[in-house]
Amino acid sequence: MPNKKEPNLAKQIRRLITGHDENGKAICIQDGNASCVLSRKEREGVTLTNLWQIDASPAEFDGAEETVDSPLVLHPPSNGSVFRIVEFEPEDPAVIANADGKTAFAAMGAAHNVIENARHPYMHRTDTVDYGIVLSGVITLMLDEDDYLLKAGDTFVQRGTNHAWSNRGTETCQIAFVLVDAVAKHGNVE
Repeated sequence: MPNKKEPNLAKQIRRLITGHDENGKAICIQDGNASCVLSRKEREGVTLTNLWQIDASPAEFDGAEETVDSPLVLHPPSNGSVFRIVEFEPEDPAVIANADGKTAFAAMGAAHNVIENARHPYMHRTDTVDYGIVLSGVITLMLDEDDYLLKAGDTFVQRGTNHAWSNRGTETCQIAFVLVDAVAKHGNVE
């Protein structure tokens, strides 16, 4: 059971962006804390920080100076991708028992992605391929029937499946994600 300490404030994440000067020389065009951050009362203890977003594939690597200046939503742009860090504080089972997944996901424009009557209130599915690495802590990846414990250094490829993230430990878990817009080969999976 998680300890009853005060939740941590989300860690500020430094973001360094490179580019080219007028002579084609590699330079740093931006170095500072990422500012596209979403923490919401509907899902306390989870903070998303968008670091970069691409709205087309193949991606253009020259010219874009800022790509995450709009409100944070769950999905990447159509035909695009998003790079983000998510922090998960330890879950309180009493809070999870009464959580409203649709309301929490609505704050990210994704209420329709929540799976009704699932075994976790934040079970959801997106039309994406997600690459991830656990940076710190431990987390349980919940699928429709099975659970998988992931720890710092573990990686995953999540391919449009129903899933939820559950921090059943006592420490904050931080995960780096790259979400890539995707479609099912034979249409939507229900």
